[in-house]
Amino acid sequence: MSEQHPALISPLPKSWPFEEAAKLSAHVGARAVTADKPVLLETGYGPSGLPHIGTFGEVARTSWVRQAFTKLTGLPTRLLAFSDDMDALRKVPENVPNQEMLRQYIGKPLSRVPDPFGTHESFAAHNNARLRSFLDGFGFDYEFASSTQYYEGGRFDAALKRVLEVHDQIVAVIAPTLGEERRATYSPVLPIHPRTGQVMQVKMDAIDPVAGTVRWTDEEGETFETPVTGGHAKMQWKADWAMRWYALGVDYEMSGKDLIDSVRLSGRICRILGGQPPAGLTYELFLDQNGQKISKSKGNGISVEEWLRYAPPESLGQYMFNAPQRAKRLFFDVIPKATDEYLAHVGKARAMEPADPVLLTNPAWFIHKGAIPADAGSPVTFGMLLNLASVANAETPDVLWKFIQRYDANATPESCPMLARLVEYAIVYYADFVRPTKQYRAPEAHERKALADLAQALRGMEGGDVSPDACQNLVFEIGKTHGFEPLRAWFGCLYEVLLGQKEGPRFGIFVALYGVAETVALIEAALTRAEGTAA
Repeated sequence: MSEQHPALISPLPKSWPFEEAAKLSAHVGARAVTADKPVLLETGYGPSGLPHIGTFGEVARTSWVRQAFTKLTGLPTRLLAFSDDMDALRKVPENVPNQEMLRQYIGKPLSRVPDPFGTHESFAAHNNARLRSFLDGFGFDYEFASSTQYYEGGRFDAALKRVLEVHDQIVAVIAPTLGEERRATYSPVLPIHPRTGQVMQVKMDAIDPVAGTVRWTDEEGETFETPVTGGHAKMQWKADWAMRWYALGVDYEMSGKDLIDSVRLSGRICRILGGQPPAGLTYELFLDQNGQKISKSKGNGISVEEWLRYAPPESLGQYMFNAPQRAKRLFFDVIPKATDEYLAHVGKARAMEPADPVLLTNPAWFIHKGAIPADAGSPVTFGMLLNLASVANAETPDVLWKFIQRYDANATPESCPMLARLVEYAIVYYADFVRPTKQYRAPEAHERKALADLAQALRGMEGGDVSPDACQNLVFEIGKTHGFEPLRAWFGCLYEVLLGQKEGPRFGIFVALYGVAETVALIEAALTRAEGTAA
């Protein structure tokens, strides 16, 4: 490892953002870092489709690496959210309107394709605005950059001339990865046709590094000499990525597992240009409920807007923080789990002293940018609220608050603002996902006896200790007495027969919240239920 700026904290906190921060610190080494020339972290966005949750994940994760790096070194940084909006439209996304209109613009830069939604000057501008809107909504500290503006404004001109100087070396790197036909015509330069506006993939007839031009022939046999500067041409994407790293001096950029080979090739090209490839993390891909990669064009993932309909933004942050190098399924069933994981981490963080180094390993520290609000937690989990909504058929928040205040008389929307938010989300999630899928079953003979005994034992608790622990112990004892082995089969019975679902809450807490008399009534109704009915 080369010499580098001294770390401000030691030992290194055991969390992946700090591991990445240490990698970035080694990359920066001892070079001069100033407010005018800070450490540069970058994220990329391809605006060929609507922004999806994976784009959010990359910005969030890079932001957490930046936060850890700042804590570790104290050095100034920038985060650039770069949109590749000069890329050509290769195909029409399936989840946008006016598809016939868009097909007329296949092959043209996205920034020169009309907006199918009719709200912005181009398709790229529309998607860029969507990207910025949800990044702003999460409070990310970033700078937005447009590929078109950088190309047309001359920001890349010097780097593009350098590409011409080493043109043949770049071709030698990429050519072995191509098929025979494509290899014969490959050039990292894509001129923009001066009449049709198409991004042209054509063989270069001549390269002039001094003039900064390329000569090429179109399909009609007409020859053109095009400057590579000023937005008259762009780079093939692997070369484009490398050129951007070189031109801007990017220090850190993460990317998905599907781009491992591209990162390697772009790194080689960056070195040919005379630059140093950035440090970065290879993260695993998000999969839909069928195990397929999520896609902007297919729209088979969850959008940011959809997630935020059912849970708070912090829960999405928690989902993104978890194990970025492990593939995770991304569908609606993961939302309650992520929400409760976030609440659990908040609870642990609030029990720590601000100077406790373990705090730096807590996802909530990153999600809240190092300052966890005093009212961030909740005395009731999201999963429990969903179960309450389910058995109470809750259509309004008032129904849930009746049970909550039986459990904790001091809990109000004003004193527990996160809980108040969760109540609202629970009502919506229940209506859309829980109620339509509930499927109760009638208890089997041995289960009937156990349920009847549980009802009788609960009646005996009325007026006595109905704490969650007392209720949980009682449920355990009934299950053991009736020989359930393993004991989780007893809890499976409770969930399937009483709640109409495969999994459920810690049952003692459920009884304490829902009420002893109400739970007894729930059991009695289940004992008379026919198989497969809906409560």
